[in-house]
Amino acid sequence: MASAVLKMFPGTKLAIGPAVPDDFSSRFYYDLDMNHKLSDEDLVAIEKKMRELAAQNLPFERARENRLKAISRFKEEGDIYKAEMASEMEDENISFYRHDDFMDMCRGPHIPSTGHIKAVKLLSVAGAYWRGDENNKMLQRIYGVSFPDKKMLDEHLLKIEEAKRRDHRYLGRDLDLFSISESVGSGLVLWHPRGALVRTIIEDFWREEHLKNEYDIVYSPHIAKLDLWDRSGHTSFYAENMYSPMAIEEVDYEIKPMNCPFHIYIYKSKTRSYRDLPFRWAELGTVYRYERSGVLHGLMRVRGFTQDDAHIFCRPDQLQPELERTIKFNLFFLRTFKFYNFDVYLSTRPEKYVGTIEGWDRATEALRNALIATGTEYEVDPGEGVFYGPKIDIKIKDNLGRSWQCTTIQVDFNLPERFEMEYVSDDGSRRQPIMIHRALLGSMERFFGVLIEHYAGNFPLWLAPEQIRILPVTDFANQYGGKLVDIFEKEGFRVGLDLSGEKIGKKIRDAESMKIPYMAIIGKKEIEDGTISLRKHTMGDIGEMSVDDAIKRLKEEVENKN
Repeated sequence: MASAVLKMFPGTKLAIGPAVPDDFSSRFYYDLDMNHKLSDEDLVAIEKKMRELAAQNLPFERARENRLKAISRFKEEGDIYKAEMASEMEDENISFYRHDDFMDMCRGPHIPSTGHIKAVKLLSVAGAYWRGDENNKMLQRIYGVSFPDKKMLDEHLLKIEEAKRRDHRYLGRDLDLFSISESVGSGLVLWHPRGALVRTIIEDFWREEHLKNEYDIVYSPHIAKLDLWDRSGHTSFYAENMYSPMAIEEVDYEIKPMNCPFHIYIYKSKTRSYRDLPFRWAELGTVYRYERSGVLHGLMRVRGFTQDDAHIFCRPDQLQPELERTIKFNLFFLRTFKFYNFDVYLSTRPEKYVGTIEGWDRATEALRNALIATGTEYEVDPGEGVFYGPKIDIKIKDNLGRSWQCTTIQVDFNLPERFEMEYVSDDGSRRQPIMIHRALLGSMERFFGVLIEHYAGNFPLWLAPEQIRILPVTDFANQYGGKLVDIFEKEGFRVGLDLSGEKIGKKIRDAESMKIPYMAIIGKKEIEDGTISLRKHTMGDIGEMSVDDAIKRLKEEVENKN
């Protein structure tokens, strides 16, 4: 692709162009510094040139060059991006790949020749700051995909179209669920009544199940003294994700990026005995983290979000059973929301960390043993733990097979030590508890975005903000419609009534477009019989039935979380 661009737009400077790991494609992009603003028509022309190069079956040839010589050559040629990348490499020699008159710096490996490229599609152009830093120059990024044959490419393009249809940003607007306003601030979510209702249903279910599973609910403030975050290590290890402190009566305060220190101080508010442990404290706690504007993405990447957070404080002998219990509890939650496919990772010690190697090894082994004991298959993700401890990450797969990071379970020996946490043991000595951090859904914002795309906006009945809409055929049926609303509401359903003067066909289309699970159509016959004609979203007419039968049907669906 880069070769085709240079032939068509001489003078273009090449930045970085990697292959990108993806759930169901061979995806790539290339960042380009060029004066010409690329259009969709340009992408078609570049594709055509790429196919010409592929048809020539040009062999790829590998060459190596001394790194310092390569840097000098790059600078002479004005190739500032390659010069910068090469200067950061540690190898004495750098590898290059050539085909015909085009050569580019690349680690490789490569396919033998351009003739192996069979089916390629350039998808889009986007702006991208060099190195992802908004202080650097804005480049143009071309995204594309490549497959061994056209059939696979066509199947992938269909998946892309389906992904667009499910995009939570557009469905959130069309279904009136949420919005993000630049007047309020980037990455800050406004929950509309319908979206807030779904969130409330999820949160109520979350609280109910946590109380059943012997958790206690706690709340904590949104800010704390900066000293708290110094002590926790956040200002040393997490500063790039935190906002600038604010002065209150000459004391610096910080808006919270995490909830953990607050739960620690609840623990430290009194002397704790070994008999009291474990404590399981859960909070739907809103936190704020700095994210660059270029990475913000609907509900998936925001600056203010609510974690379904919990911290478990336990004795060493309780660690293993608590971790096993947490994993099982998590899987119950995910399966309730119809997620059955997961990728599970054990993330180990990163380069920057606090605490001792011994503590890290103990924590990592405890997580590993819990995964084995619960029969959970997993992969090791080296160096991806957080600065205070290793963790289990669970990535759920949606209906399109895409992975989403939600769950995290972390073992922490470090914060209890930093905050001098203690409990009185059975022999009267003071010992340090172990802390487990866990978020099952991750954040309400991201999980809601994933749910929208997973269900394509077709929420199951128990989650739908409006479960059934009454559709009178004529104004004559409006009064009966009002009575039906009262009946369904008394049975606990969320009901709408369309009293517009539109024809019934338009009323049905409006309800379908809002993805209302059920519609009750009522006309003269239904009034006389005391019945409704039930219709289900995407399925069509079910038939005329008594109100009691309709209520029974809907209740069974709600109870089964369908």
